[in-house]
Amino acid sequence: MKFIDEAFIEVHAGDGGNGAASFRREKFIPKGGPDGGDGGRGGSIYMIADRNINTLVDYRFLKIFRGARGENGRGADQYGRGGEDKILRVPVGTVISDAETGEHIADLSSDQARACVAQGGRGGWGNLHYKSSTNRAPRQFQPGEKGESKRLHLELKVLADVGLFGMPNAGKSTLIRAVSAARPKVADYPFTTLAPSLGVVRVDIDRSFVMADIPGLIEGAADGAGLGHQFLRHLQRTRLLLHVIDIAPFDPEVNTLKEARAIVNELKRYDEALFEKPRFLVLNKIDRLDPKEREKVVKKIVSGLKWKEPFFAVSAINAEGCRALVFAIDEWLTQHPVDLAPEKEPDDQPVVLTPRPID
Repeated sequence: MKFIDEAFIEVHAGDGGNGAASFRREKFIPKGGPDGGDGGRGGSIYMIADRNINTLVDYRFLKIFRGARGENGRGADQYGRGGEDKILRVPVGTVISDAETGEHIADLSSDQARACVAQGGRGGWGNLHYKSSTNRAPRQFQPGEKGESKRLHLELKVLADVGLFGMPNAGKSTLIRAVSAARPKVADYPFTTLAPSLGVVRVDIDRSFVMADIPGLIEGAADGAGLGHQFLRHLQRTRLLLHVIDIAPFDPEVNTLKEARAIVNELKRYDEALFEKPRFLVLNKIDRLDPKEREKVVKKIVSGLKWKEPFFAVSAINAEGCRALVFAIDEWLTQHPVDLAPEKEPDDQPVVLTPRPID
């Protein structure tokens, strides 16, 4: 199944039903009075995060969703039935915004989180509501309100504790295979990952974290070059970044330091907050260097980047150094826990209907 992490859709909530203007007509009950019921409310459109869904591919071709219209009110104090709500299921981590205004609507970052993205119209009042001592035979009624219509932008940002980034063929996919059960495609020829991969890294029986691998970046990614710029959003939710560098590239003309600086610069141009995230430096493919030269090459790169954060020299192909990297990541995540402060719950107060102007 193709990985789709962005979609544009239209949602149209149902209109409310019209109120009724009716009078009670029964034998032996003269002047029965008004008995027109209210129209039913229109169906709203809700989005619910579902952990069993991994992509927005369902919204790639089916783009218009409508809520049911509320029934009209009837005589004999009969209220119209409300329209059925429309439920749209999306992956956990979906951010919803108004495509026209850019207004943020909801961030469904946990399983079963839900948001109303289009409110159904309220049903109109029947003439039953307008009777009074001075208006004993009201013929006023209200039409139902129109339901909300919006064009939405859906953006999926995967949920992971640790994110990998670097140049294509730096060995990110091989690294995630070495430390988790994820199995992204790897081969002995140059190519780049086309879709993000998630892997659960098991540290101990009751300790684990999630690692995300995104397609490789190239210089100019923030301006749209290559594939990586499409997936940089998936790094925005991570708590820790791993900058993976190939210290033994096939092409001897490749300037490793220049490429490493260029990739960091792309992060800064794309999102300042992403650039400020904590990072570990991972120097990969040390197996391709002579054991006597490894320490010299590692020091050259670390000093050339003026790196002060933790760095690790590993070989993802044979897992050399990966165990120390995993334990260091786990220790850092333990020392920097996620802020789990609960959001303020909405007050469960009954909705009080207030009269609207008579048309």
